[in-house]
Amino acid sequence: MADHPERQDQASTSQASMNDPQARPRSDMRDVGDEDRFSDSSGVLFEQAMAQTRMAVCLSDPNQPDQPIVFANRAFRRLTGYDEAEILGRNCRFLQGPKTNKHAVAKVREAIENEDVVVVELLNYRKDGTPFWNALHLGPIYDSQGNLIYFFGSQWDVSDVRAARAEERHAREMARELSHRMKNMFAVISGIVNVMGRVRGVESEAAEINSRIQALGRAYETTLDEASVGLIDLGPAVKAILEPYDFDDRLEFLGNGAQVPFSAMSLIGLVLHELAANATRYGAWAGEGGGRVQLDWQRSGGDVVLTWIETGGPTIDGVPADTGTGAKIMDRMVAAARGSIERDWKPEGLHAVLTVPIEGDR
Repeated sequence: MADHPERQDQASTSQASMNDPQARPRSDMRDVGDEDRFSDSSGVLFEQAMAQTRMAVCLSDPNQPDQPIVFANRAFRRLTGYDEAEILGRNCRFLQGPKTNKHAVAKVREAIENEDVVVVELLNYRKDGTPFWNALHLGPIYDSQGNLIYFFGSQWDVSDVRAARAEERHAREMARELSHRMKNMFAVISGIVNVMGRVRGVESEAAEINSRIQALGRAYETTLDEASVGLIDLGPAVKAILEPYDFDDRLEFLGNGAQVPFSAMSLIGLVLHELAANATRYGAWAGEGGGRVQLDWQRSGGDVVLTWIETGGPTIDGVPADTGTGAKIMDRMVAAARGSIERDWKPEGLHAVLTVPIEGDR
């Protein structure tokens, strides 16, 4: 479709052209091809802008029967695949097809009737039959006397955007379904562990295993909905993992808005659970001493660093002779993830720093 309204030697001539004696081709236009000429008083600036823009633009004349298109730029022609002779003088509905939403079309029709502005996404079809999603911006244009002379339409192919939205919605639906299934799975595993613990007379060991299972469940429960977008906010996940231990404001969160890959949450969740369990049995939260824990987390280059600081608990006299099963589990998991955990047994309490490499950043 050419970048000009129908010329006066064509059967259809816009009312604006008939009323405006200035509406004729300008001899002083430079760097504007013949196909890009817009014969109206708006002149060179409009013509050059329409010729160069990548936005598909067309004008229709509401003062002619069936409101035909009287102007379109090259971008419009490239977008639709139609030639000039196939478009000029036709109503824009020729771009519609079998799957074009009638409600969206009704919005366009209502805007035209009310001389209003509308933005709507329509499923349109190119000349070769290929469908594309068109973000249409439609609005009226008036002359200096306030008379309606054109409707302006800009088109933007948003097919990729629509596809991305659909993919994200699907991923979120899958994440919700996976979250439901994982909750059920953790509940089943927890039940099996409890039964086996009673049968074999090892209830305390079963309870310890179950506490780790529940910590993993809390970590996944709060992050699965975000997993579809690749990165999750660490703060909400950390708070959910440690929720059972946040009693009497003895746990203070200092972290920022760091984001981590979903895959990092298993390690972070289990390490935090072990630190919290240790603090409850032997550290800052043991007894009624009123000890406190501060937890900070930051992104540092390709790592996320979590700092656990205990104060106010029983006095520590050096490194414990036996750090327990929990510490061994932590060390193995951290080593497998190519991370590190440093413990400093200060008299006022344990200071631990967990460093987790972020997948893909190294």
